[in-house]
Amino acid sequence: MIQEFKIPIDQFGGIERQIRVCLPEGYEKSHDRYPVLYMHDGQNLFRDEDASYGVSWGLEDFLQETKTPLIIVGVDCNHEGFERLNEYGPWENPTVGPELLQIDGVYGGKGEAYIEFLLYTLKPLIDEKYRTKPEETIMAGSSMGGLISTYAACRYPHIFSKIASLSTAYWFNQDEIEDFIKNSDLTAIRKFYMDIGSDEDTSKVDSRHYIHSSEKVYEILKSKGVDVRFEVIEGAKHHESSWRERMPGIIHYLMK
Repeated sequence: MIQEFKIPIDQFGGIERQIRVCLPEGYEKSHDRYPVLYMHDGQNLFRDEDASYGVSWGLEDFLQETKTPLIIVGVDCNHEGFERLNEYGPWENPTVGPELLQIDGVYGGKGEAYIEFLLYTLKPLIDEKYRTKPEETIMAGSSMGGLISTYAACRYPHIFSKIASLSTAYWFNQDEIEDFIKNSDLTAIRKFYMDIGSDEDTSKVDSRHYIHSSEKVYEILKSKGVDVRFEVIEGAKHHESSWRERMPGIIHYLMK
């Protein structure tokens, strides 16, 4: 069952954002409390007809078929211009515009404000409205969503203690995220999953760059003693259909 509502983001001037909450099978008939998985690009998570490119992650069907005791909260991305890059990019990137997008400008830098919205506005609302386990909070995302999820884990590891970062665009803020991981106390992180496909070519960035970018982050996380699992998925592309295929196993891993 999916419930949808809009909520203003004070950090971005009060602009409203669509929130989609997928409740587990049997939620209405039980009195149980559930862990919550927060995910980005909410429009792509549950139903194909809502997805930006016509294919979703299929997570509504997953919860129904497997009866996994989990609430999934999807936050739609900002579709205006390149605002998705701005909100999911923790630090500004002065080169991605002219070099990759062929457009002048500096992109990124709103990621901290976006995570503050999730932590201080959305999470309290979800914990009040639904039967959650506030201390069991997971975050997951792909591409730029993986970058901002990793940032959230480093910024608030005592809250976002389980993370899944798929096909991550670490290259957008490579030096900054590496330094941030190195300088963060990550002892509160319980599990960190990350992966990359062998065919991640997005026409702007080739697969080898994606793989090398993630390998560097993995080595730093491992050196910090984080319980991190990293996989290179043979043949996997930078697409919702690939994430849909492997997300059930990832959720199982994070909830063990």
